[in-house]
Amino acid sequence: MEYTINKLAKLAGVSTRTLRYYDEFGLLPPARVSSSGYRIYGQKELDRLQQILFYRALDMPLTDIRRILDAEDFDGLAALQGHLTALLAKRNQLDLLIANAEKTIKSMKGEIAMSDREKFEGFLKKMVHDNETQYGEEIRGKYGDECVDRS
Repeated sequence: MEYTINKLAKLAGVSTRTLRYYDEFGLLPPARVSSSGYRIYGQKELDRLQQILFYRALDMPLTDIRRILDAEDFDGLAALQGHLTALLAKRNQLDLLIANAEKTIKSMKGEIAMSDREKFEGFLKKMVHDNETQYGEEIRGKYGDECVDRS
């Protein structure tokens, strides 16, 4: 199926301005431009946009995303598996922070006692270390140290 820029923007939850910028930046050119000047996107572009949005959700800069997606050895499936791993780690970190905030609120209301150490449990880097231990070699091999460190 093909999409105009407006339809793709609505489908993906981004603005048409974002899609035009991605085109100008060389990150997501349309499959073709219609005779009336509309940008038309196909399945290949939809898949690429999904990858872009996953990388953006992990706060990766557009220049790095473009470099990764344009690499000759880019593997979409491996990238998605990497996204899932990184997003799960991010979710776990957020869960820790949420639990810490809830506990701190209860402590401030006098409902529970909270030690100084407990106040910082959600900020600990243990999970990052655990993920690095479990998945670091694989992810760093696929994307490089600089890319992984940034994400």
